[in-house]
Amino acid sequence: MPQHEDSKLEGRYFYSILITSLVLVAEIIGGIWTGSLALLSDSAHVFTDILALAISYGAFRLARKPSDDDHTYGYHRVEVFAALFNGISLAVICIGIWWEAVQRFMKPNEVMGIPMLVIAVIGLVANVLVALVLKTKHHDEHDHDHKPAGENEDLNLHSAYLHVLGDALSSVGVIIAAVAIWLTGAVWIDPLISILIGGMIALSSFRVLRRAIHILLEGTPAGISIPEIASAMTKVNGVADVHDLHIWNICSGNISLSSHVTLTADGCNDQIGILKQIRRILQEQFDIEHVTIQIESECCGQGTQILPKPVS
Repeated sequence: MPQHEDSKLEGRYFYSILITSLVLVAEIIGGIWTGSLALLSDSAHVFTDILALAISYGAFRLARKPSDDDHTYGYHRVEVFAALFNGISLAVICIGIWWEAVQRFMKPNEVMGIPMLVIAVIGLVANVLVALVLKTKHHDEHDHDHKPAGENEDLNLHSAYLHVLGDALSSVGVIIAAVAIWLTGAVWIDPLISILIGGMIALSSFRVLRRAIHILLEGTPAGISIPEIASAMTKVNGVADVHDLHIWNICSGNISLSSHVTLTADGCNDQIGILKQIRRILQEQFDIEHVTIQIESECCGQGTQILPKPVS
């Protein structure tokens, strides 16, 4: 990705985090002032947006940091650990919201409907603005046909975009609660909306934790079929068998593969050509570029390694 594109992306991350942080401060102060748990719950959701944006930005920066002798895969996994922390934080926040909501049901607090409504509307406008900023970046990349070091940024940016849309939805819930409280004085609506927002946060927490743990366990990436890939590799002329096939994520969007490939007697004469065909299939059909293949010879006995001929 050209340097000016990097600068544009960094700028959009910066403004998104800045706007979202201002909303967080406003909703915390507003929630305490108006006595609205729904506003405070929404501020917790806003906090998760800031974490998601920070994780995406951190992944964007670290993806450009070169690997070294101590970190041969680079620093991509930092994204996964940050996501794990994000998921745990979400779970803790969710439990706190539910606990406070139960207390409010038992001992209702007075809630100031009009100020609550004004702050919730400001939050909604800010979330829509941030969503437009993030969505514009996504469209810009497709308009310029960039395949950034790059598709990984799209995944992270899209994830952050969905976080912000979720928060906009919870802001709508707070607005509805504020209007209802203003018109009816039914303060029980406030903790009810808080429980619903807590449910949205719990769902986000579960998804983030499940994905992070799956990557840390080096599980097969979503949408990848081991039998399908093994079958495609075996169909290459000269390949007798594919075994010890492993596919995993270094981080989101960064897939690696290792495998043992046994060649037929005829295949032994075209080792380099077969390797090139396998790599092309994996890249074009399955978008897997980081590939390590150990060649073995059927004619020399199962598991016997052979050295490929040097490329002339």
